[in-house]
Amino acid sequence: MSRAVEETNRRMLRARDAMDRFYAQPLDVPALARIAHVSPAHFARTFRATFGETPHRYLQRRRVERAMFLLRETDRSITDICFEVGFGSPGTFSRTFRDVVGRSPREYRKQAVALDVPTCFTMAWMRPSV
Repeated sequence: MSRAVEETNRRMLRARDAMDRFYAQPLDVPALARIAHVSPAHFARTFRATFGETPHRYLQRRRVERAMFLLRETDRSITDICFEVGFGSPGTFSRTFRDVVGRSPREYRKQAVALDVPTCFTMAWMRPSV
């Protein structure tokens, strides 16, 4: 692997790590590109080539994964969970959740059972496919 490819991967990982840490905050491509020290257009192209999905889709999936955990493990309202994980409206949250998981947050909560296994196994097993 060339030095340039390694540096590009490191920059993309830096941005993806920021998305993982700050998923609930408003993040857009220009802000993420600044973290990676590249232009927004280059960032969007390179992120997709590196990780196989757009930065926006990755961030949505991370938010939905967190929402899935909260729906399984808490009795908080779906609206509270929606805003906690970074969505701006319950409608957008519900539509995105259904696109990623295949059912609504309410249906997911009814069918999800809090399993008595470590969270890391539950997350890997319940992870939505891309």
